[in-house]
Amino acid sequence: MKVGIVGSGLVGSTAAYALVMQGVGREVVLVDRNACRADAEADDLFHAVPFSHPLTVRSGDYDALADSRVVIISAGVNQQPGETRLQLLERNAAVFSEVVPAILRYAPEAVLVVATNPVDVMTHLTAHFAGKLGVPAHRVIGSGTTLDTARFRTLLGTHLGVDSHHIHGYVIGEHGDSEVLTWSLTAVAGLRLDEFCRVRGMTLSAEQRANVDQRVRRAAYHIIQGKGATYYGIGSALARIVDVVLHNQRAVLTVCSPTAEVAGVQDVTLSLPRIVGGQGLIASMPLTLDDAEQAALQRSAGILREAITSLKL
Repeated sequence: MKVGIVGSGLVGSTAAYALVMQGVGREVVLVDRNACRADAEADDLFHAVPFSHPLTVRSGDYDALADSRVVIISAGVNQQPGETRLQLLERNAAVFSEVVPAILRYAPEAVLVVATNPVDVMTHLTAHFAGKLGVPAHRVIGSGTTLDTARFRTLLGTHLGVDSHHIHGYVIGEHGDSEVLTWSLTAVAGLRLDEFCRVRGMTLSAEQRANVDQRVRRAAYHIIQGKGATYYGIGSALARIVDVVLHNQRAVLTVCSPTAEVAGVQDVTLSLPRIVGGQGLIASMPLTLDDAEQAALQRSAGILREAITSLKL
């Protein structure tokens, strides 16, 4: 099972490292406009194989993507300190007009997994370019709020003293400033969050919730300010998405995908809990949110719709 990665910068190469460490796939191919960088990353990763799983890692041009089951797109310019994801749009849109057709020329059956920020809008743009070549929208998914959901579960699990794997809560909407933490639906051990806290004799005050919210919402800015880029978390999230697709796991992930209507906003790409399998998106799960969360989701969808409209597709 071949996995292609277009863009071998920090995100792409870290995703490749996560694939190697977890033994996801059988062959990983790195493609980058900087061929020397792709070649060096491939060599370095391949030398880690004896300590992990028997994969082949190599670099190449777009033709090396032939027969890929999944292609991660992490090409584009990096987010700068203080720059929002949506501000990246103009600088990254032109890149995709060349990258997406080049990928599909050699890997027409691949599921495309978009990681480039602003990921919601770039996923919408990818689906647009892919659609012109006959690729159905369900085969284009973005990493969306997969990482934000992981951050939410990690921080909440730490507060509650519970393994984050057993925290069931989602972050939806934009992967960015307007994202929505679904507190009203969060559950632990089959219990709603408030009930779990009552049973365990714990408190989760409005101030504590606000602290978790800000730490999730501002995580990328904090990391970028400290070291210039985020890549371990998103690299691991991408490896998880690829594993789900390759093995048709039908997992529920908060990936983003073009959606006909969300909270009254038409034709928008954002994250919701979605069932993902071997051909990409299988289904989206509608959520019964409280009034404040529903309003926040509508606002988030509106912000993304405005950004998408600015593309003049």
